[in-house]
Amino acid sequence: MNQTELEKYKKMLEAKQAELSMGLRNRDDIAIEKTPDAIDEVQLAGERELAIRNLDRESNLLRNVRSALGRIADGSYGTCMHCEEDIKPKRLDAVPWTKYCIRCQEAVDRHEFEGDSGDSIDELLANAA
Repeated sequence: MNQTELEKYKKMLEAKQAELSMGLRNRDDIAIEKTPDAIDEVQLAGERELAIRNLDRESNLLRNVRSALGRIADGSYGTCMHCEEDIKPKRLDAVPWTKYCIRCQEAVDRHEFEGDSGDSIDELLANAA
């Protein structure tokens, strides 16, 4: 992968990181509200659960984006973290934060090997926040 391509992916990842960081700051949707009506409380609890799931999904995505930026910095970006083959540019264009080539990602999705077990506690703590 040449320097121009790396810069393109880096800019894409930095833009996604900024977008996700701004969205994660708004946590008003998870506030617990009390209402006199039990049905309203159930509805608010459902909405809060949805907001929490969205927040969790976006936090995980932000962690993956930051991890990809780290791989750009250390020179391992664009290489599958399982089979060590090059990840096709078409896949990187679609999912620039991917860790795996399409074949290994399918194996992760089928639970043939643990995809995220390679994250050390130090990496998780560094990427959290």
